[in-house]
Amino acid sequence: MNKSLKKVLFASAILFCISLEVQSQNNTIQKANNHLLEFSDLAKTWDEGIPLGNGHIGALIWQKENHLRMSLDNVYLWDLRPMENLNSPEFKFSWVYQKWKSKQYKEVQEKFDVPYDRAPAPSKIPGAALEFNVKPFGDVKNVSLSLDNALSNVKWDSGIEFTSFVHASKNEGWFKFKGVDKDFEPMLIPPDYDKGSDSDASPVTGQDLRRLGYSNGELIKRKNQVTYIQEGWDDFKYKVQVVWTYVNKTMIGKWTISTNLKNENDLFQNNDAMSKIKNERSYDKALKQHSKWWDNFWNKSSIQLPDEILEKQWYMEQYKFGSAARSGTPPISLQAVWTADNGKLPPWKGDFHHDLNTQLSYWPAYSGNHLDLEIGFLEWLVANKKTFKEYTKTYFESDGLAVPGVTTLTGEPMGGWIQYSFGPTVSGWLGQHFYLHWRYSMDREFLEEKAYPWIRDVAILFQDISVKDASGVRKLPISSSPEIRNNSRDAWFSETTNFDLANIRWTYEKAAELAQELGKDKEAKKWKEQLEEWPYFAIDEQSGIMLAPDSPYNQSHRHLSHLMAFHPYGLIDYSKGNEDKQIVDNTLNQLLDVGTDYYTGYSFSWLGNLQARAFDGEGAAKTLRIFAENFTLPNSFHVNGEQFNRGYSKFKYRPFTLEGNFAFAAGIQEMLIQSHTGIIRIFPAVPESWEDINFQKLRTEGAFLVSASKKEGKVDKITITSEKGGVLKLLKPFNSKTFKINTAYEVKNGIIIIDTKPGQEITIKN
Repeated sequence: MNKSLKKVLFASAILFCISLEVQSQNNTIQKANNHLLEFSDLAKTWDEGIPLGNGHIGALIWQKENHLRMSLDNVYLWDLRPMENLNSPEFKFSWVYQKWKSKQYKEVQEKFDVPYDRAPAPSKIPGAALEFNVKPFGDVKNVSLSLDNALSNVKWDSGIEFTSFVHASKNEGWFKFKGVDKDFEPMLIPPDYDKGSDSDASPVTGQDLRRLGYSNGELIKRKNQVTYIQEGWDDFKYKVQVVWTYVNKTMIGKWTISTNLKNENDLFQNNDAMSKIKNERSYDKALKQHSKWWDNFWNKSSIQLPDEILEKQWYMEQYKFGSAARSGTPPISLQAVWTADNGKLPPWKGDFHHDLNTQLSYWPAYSGNHLDLEIGFLEWLVANKKTFKEYTKTYFESDGLAVPGVTTLTGEPMGGWIQYSFGPTVSGWLGQHFYLHWRYSMDREFLEEKAYPWIRDVAILFQDISVKDASGVRKLPISSSPEIRNNSRDAWFSETTNFDLANIRWTYEKAAELAQELGKDKEAKKWKEQLEEWPYFAIDEQSGIMLAPDSPYNQSHRHLSHLMAFHPYGLIDYSKGNEDKQIVDNTLNQLLDVGTDYYTGYSFSWLGNLQARAFDGEGAAKTLRIFAENFTLPNSFHVNGEQFNRGYSKFKYRPFTLEGNFAFAAGIQEMLIQSHTGIIRIFPAVPESWEDINFQKLRTEGAFLVSASKKEGKVDKITITSEKGGVLKLLKPFNSKTFKINTAYEVKNGIIIIDTKPGQEITIKN
């Protein structure tokens, strides 16, 4: 073959490969676009609004009376006044223990629980709203949200059209009205800090904004521009800016919210970004940049399921995750960038709950292949480690590492039910996210500098605060299980609960594993020896995993944290033999027998994960469908309570929080792929009726990206990319003995084993 022909063929091959990649990316994006969120009218409440966001700022689009309303938010809008009751000599775990032991526990409740309910702050606070008088436009024809590029659209019968997006990578939101005159303009509506009603002052439904004691801010109007500056507690300020212009009966505008919380100059650094808009090309340029970010996001992973409800809900959760998580921003709080716009503080003050909420919010990031967004959670934890250390020294009198179960934006404790807001093992559960980031990325620098130091310091805490009983077995002086028995004295157990014990045993096990990985053999030996001092889990022969010794799970409850040893930790797992399998089966049977009367939405999401981990595809699909159809609003927001009175739960309220949404997505992914045992399983928990399924680029431990398809009930093809190299172990997904792999391999006990190189792509065909 001559050289010219070789060059032509080589170039053709390259172009073909590029076209396949582009086609694959376009197919992924198209799948997201297939799940257009669409309505015949605008929502009439803030929590049903169309959500837009970028992890830093966010907006909700809805209708209030005759106005289209955009509720504007920024994650740094916080009132950070301290909880004065936490600055006292009694702020000690040892003091709490003594009051519990002497049955004087009411003093503890008055000192640390009650002030959280009474005090309006610290708290997340709302930003402002933009309103547009749309009464002259007539009836709404269509409302939609395109998931592929995070673009909201509203059309009226009169022909007028509204589009809006929050720029994916800049602190600015954009809006455009087609078909309006120059006398049509936005109104900037500040929060009502001097209005409201004290009829309901519950932290669940939100306390009145007046209780913050703010004076209303300054509203500055200029031609085609409006600015609002609000002073908060201490020296805190924030600024909302809106600018707009008119081009050929089209109004184009953008908005931003900035604060002086991170840097006192931040309020003035966005003036260039908010310079006047010259023409429609400014909007188009911003939309192009924004859409490119979302193209890259959707190319990270995708799925296709025969169940349209579950598939659409998964894409909505991915969309919200892409709207709420970023590197360089705080973690996903209870409501993230969508703070309540109802004249009140957000449910549970919009804070960071680390007894379940933040952890569940990041579950789908790992196998969903969004480590680039998940890292923001860990960055925040590391950035506030000094604050956590000070809290640990003060409250636990330890040099280890504890994290308050309820924190402010800056990591300070807030109080509340102290069994959980000051829980002794919270930092252990948070440590799992460091471990998962290491295992899914295989980033050794992260392991050495971030993951191991965190888990090591948590292990030190557990050694410091534990005691030995008469038989020499370690235990916590008092222990709890979220949120069993609420905040009563009885919510403290005299024996270590399975929740706390799971956090403790997992921490020591992984501290030893990571120390050994780093060549720290002496430290690994120490952690193994300390693990041996702790008891095994409390297990009932009939009902499985208990709450604690002598305390079986026999009453329905929203928190399933007593099952941490099974999921997410895998300390009890089917892979470990028949005894563990029996424990898991008994546990799940007991959960179902006791019933779901006192579940919230996130309970069903977690149960779906549990069932998937136990390879119960039928059960997982049914449970996750219950969540999607009964515990979410039309815009997909999880609102904790059951909304349609179908008998799934006695909770009928609707406080919006996000963890249930993201735990749902994790449950779907758990059905499609698992790797927590070090062995990759393809389609481990899908219903038999799901004959045609596929997914692209789901991530596993070991830093492998996996795509797989199932046709007519049989696994057809698997493609695996090894990012970092290393040994790949895959449970053979084919019943037939004949299959093709494009590289050397061996099969042992039904496990395909391949020694991979960095960047290697492996194709397995049935």
